[in-house]
Amino acid sequence: MDYLIQFIAISSVHFLALVSPGPDFALIARNSFVYSKKTGIFSALGLALGIVVHISYSLLGIGLIISRSIVLFSTIKIVGALYLIYIGVRSFRPGSGLTAGGGEKAGKEMDNVSAVKMGFLTNILNPKVTLFFLSLFTQFIDPGTPFLVEMVYAGEMVIMTFVWFSFVAIMLSKKEIKERFSSMRSGIEKVFGTVLILLGIKIALSSTNK
Repeated sequence: MDYLIQFIAISSVHFLALVSPGPDFALIARNSFVYSKKTGIFSALGLALGIVVHISYSLLGIGLIISRSIVLFSTIKIVGALYLIYIGVRSFRPGSGLTAGGGEKAGKEMDNVSAVKMGFLTNILNPKVTLFFLSLFTQFIDPGTPFLVEMVYAGEMVIMTFVWFSFVAIMLSKKEIKERFSSMRSGIEKVFGTVLILLGIKIALSSTNK
């Protein structure tokens, strides 16, 4: 019963974090509206794979090392901020069909691998996510927690991440939504780009004090 209560608590906290505005949401919204539902869903898959990485090092205790090392944490923070700013700036280029590696694509589509990479890098380079999972696991998981229980918690968070952001991608890529805002497509892409740039600046300027 204790583990069931923990499961509900972890699921609730994680879901609230997912639905809160942030780099992940901005990226999915941008990729789904500017490109396609498929691109949005593959970007969501990249985010979910990023969650796997965060969970893995948190359970192994590496997350504590990262959070305690000012140099390492600051490096992750700056690299992540620059990546978000990079994506945002590219949104202002005419016909900005960009890939995760920065290459231009013909038309308004992104290949699946590039979409996954973009989602993955956006998630793992976000230091706030590092701190979130570290604080969440230290609160609910101790050395006595069975490995199977830990895997259930981890699996739920990975699946929930993919399902939620896939839902966002499906909703924002609906034909009627795209048609309604088709005349403003370039402007909307720039809005998403601006949001990503501002989020990058916010992360870069945030305090390293935990």
